[in-house]
Amino acid sequence: MDENQADNSYRVTANELRQFVERIERLDMEKKDLADQQKEVMAEAKSRGYDTKVMRKVIALRKRDADDIAEEEAVLEMYKEALGM
Repeated sequence: MDENQADNSYRVTANELRQFVERIERLDMEKKDLADQQKEVMAEAKSRGYDTKVMRKVIALRKRDADDIAEEEAVLEMYKEALGM
């Protein structure tokens, strides 16, 4: 490979790398924008009197399988009874 070909290969690789980095940077910006929007929604819910801590738990539960939730709740109840709670 002569020097000109090596230089062209380097430029192509550098351009491709730059494109990947810029795409990741754009996605990071979008992710930050979405996180900001989520904070705004939670702040609005809180201002309307909702408990945002509980809302976050409900959101997490809605992502899980119903059987998994039921099993965890059964174990939790068993532990609470064992501790006299």
